Amino acid sequence: MSQTMPSPTGFEFLRTPDERFASLTDWPFEPRYVTISEGLRVHYVDEGTGPTVLLLHGEPTWAYLYRKMIPELVRSGCRVIVPDLVGFGRSDKPTLRDDYTYGRHLRWLTETIDAIESASPLGTVTMFCQDWGGLIGLCHIARHPETYRGVVASNTGVPLGRDVRMNDDDVFAVWRQFSQDVTPFLASVCVGGDSSPLNAIGFELSDEEQKAYDAPFPDESYAAGARQFPLLVPTSSVHPSAPICWTTWSLLSRCEVPLTTAFGSEDKATAALQGLMSSSVPGAANQPHVVIENAGHFIQEHEPEQCVDAILSLLKRTS
Repeated sequence: MSQTMPSPTGFEFLRTPDERFASLTDWPFEPRYVTISEGLRVHYVDEGTGPTVLLLHGEPTWAYLYRKMIPELVRSGCRVIVPDLVGFGRSDKPTLRDDYTYGRHLRWLTETIDAIESASPLGTVTMFCQDWGGLIGLCHIARHPETYRGVVASNTGVPLGRDVRMNDDDVFAVWRQFSQDVTPFLASVCVGGDSSPLNAIGFELSDEEQKAYDAPFPDESYAAGARQFPLLVPTSSVHPSAPICWTTWSLLSRCEVPLTTAFGSEDKATAALQGLMSSSVPGAANQPHVVIENAGHFIQEHEPEQCVDAILSLLKRTS
C-alpha cells in the first residue's frame, strides 16, 4: 500500500520502495541522492571521471533509459551524471498532479544540479537531453550558459508558447490523449508497447526491461507526474507554461552555447523542433544537425551508439 510522506511546505509525496529496483537487468549503478527544497530526495547516477556529461531523460522514463550509453561514455573518459526528474525513477513523487508545473520542474532541476555540484564539483558540463529532459534542460542552459560547454538536443526543444493548430490525428495530440487514457499507466507500454503513439518503429522490450521501466510506479498513485507531463506542454499563448517558454526563447535567441541536434527519423512527435532549435539559437550555427535513421522517440534505446557519438563529437569540437 502507498504511504505518503509530508513535505515541509505542505504537499505530500511518495518514495518508491527500494526493492522495486533490486537486480534490474543491465543496471549495476550505485544509487546516489541529494535532497532539494520541499524535502524531496532526488536520485542520480554518477559514474566515471573526466569531462562531465549530463544526461536528462523525459516522459515517462528514468535514468534506466541511458543504461546502454553510460558505460560507453565512461569508457571514453567521461564523468556521467544521470538524475531522475522529480516524479520519476527513484526520485520522490509528489502525489497531486497540480504539484507538477513547468516552473517547478525547472526549479527542481536547478536545485538538483546545484546540490550535485556542491557534493562534487562538475566543471563545465556537456548536456544530452531528450523529450522533457530538453524542455527543462534547455531552459536551464538559457539561464546558466556559463555552466555548459555544449548540448546535444535529441527529439526535444522548447515550444514557442504560441497557439498551435493540431488535428486530432497529430502525433502529439494522439500521444497526449493516450497518456491520459491508458490504464494502468505503464512506462514500458509507452516505450515499447504496440499501442504507444511514441513507438512508431515497433520497438520491443524484453520482460526484464519492461520490469525495469515499470519499477518506479508500483501503482497509479505514483504516476501523477507521468500523467501530468504531456499536459504541461504549452499549445496556446494562454497556457500556464507559455510564459516560461517566452522567457526562455528571449535568452536562447542570444545563447552562444554550442548546440547540435540529433533527431530520430521516425519520431514524428518532435520532428518540427529540430529545425526550430537548429535555426533559432546562435550556438547552433555551423554545428552538425543529424537525423538518425531507424530511430524513434526513445532514441537512446534504438541507436545508443550514435547518441554517444554525437556527444563525443561535440566534446571534441569544444575542447
